[in-house]
Amino acid sequence: MLHRGLTYAAAWKETKLALHRGGTAQPVGGRLLGRPRLHWWREILTIAVFYELYSLARNTQGSGSTSPTHAFRNARVVIKLERAVGLYHEESIQKLFLAARPLIKALNVYYGTAHFVVTAGVLMWLYVRHPDRYPRWRWSLACTTLLGLVGFVAFPLMPPRLISREFDVGSYQDTLHTIGGLWNFEDGAIAKLSNQYAAMPSLHFAWSLWVCLALWPRLRSSWGRALALAHPVITLVAIIATANHYWLDAVGGAVTLLGGWLLGGLLCTWAVSRVTSRPRHVPPEAEPVRGGERGLPVGPVSPDSRPATVEAGPGPPREEAPSERPEQGRPLV
Repeated sequence: MLHRGLTYAAAWKETKLALHRGGTAQPVGGRLLGRPRLHWWREILTIAVFYELYSLARNTQGSGSTSPTHAFRNARVVIKLERAVGLYHEESIQKLFLAARPLIKALNVYYGTAHFVVTAGVLMWLYVRHPDRYPRWRWSLACTTLLGLVGFVAFPLMPPRLISREFDVGSYQDTLHTIGGLWNFEDGAIAKLSNQYAAMPSLHFAWSLWVCLALWPRLRSSWGRALALAHPVITLVAIIATANHYWLDAVGGAVTLLGGWLLGGLLCTWAVSRVTSRPRHVPPEAEPVRGGERGLPVGPVSPDSRPATVEAGPGPPREEAPSERPEQGRPLV
């Protein structure tokens, strides 16, 4: 039976180990456990649903409907907290990077592309190469995004790049506007799609951590793990140097990912329990799936299940009479 707290990946792993060792794969919850059934059209539908949820959150509490005064009031709260713990150095860090304009432009491109491209690529890689792990990581990413949307609605935050000297808390540059990248927030299409006060938590950092954690246990080479670890580090540098986020936004992103992982695990377990509790039972006459070599039974052979023997010499094969069969328990020769 499948334990309530057992994930699909763990249950499928136990099934594969039983088959590999020559054992019998017993029905789990009334049915034989196999790989999760994944459908590309359902994954695309999921993405479309999440986009609609984001659009709803953006239109109701986005930069178009939230006053700058409200967003700056929340920014003052974040800045006050960072000053209390000695973290408010975003302005100094940006000035340090502004001396290298090509580097800032590269960070702008990385900020605008890697957030989607790398995350989507890893999600597709899990779908193709690790379908048994894919549902848990998909649910975790989805729940992380949903929790992030809750943060955007509940706490609209003015990012540092929108703070000028008149606010008396620092002066930043909107590097996408002054230095450039692939796009900037003032473009017509981007301005309609973006919520410029969606800063807490930083989903850029949350998704980059998700990528690293999803790849790390499945990578064996040191350079592969180095690249996986570099992604959240570069993302953190990018969101601070381009003044798109505060340090506490990144902390909020990490906390959001933790909450998304826990909530995603609960949803994944619930989904597995629904699959394994369906009233579909293996018929009594059906033989269980056995491991070992293909086509050969594993374990002791019952005397009644021996195939017919063939006598030497000409003539057709003759089946043994019941009286010629050995008694129960006598070894076969």
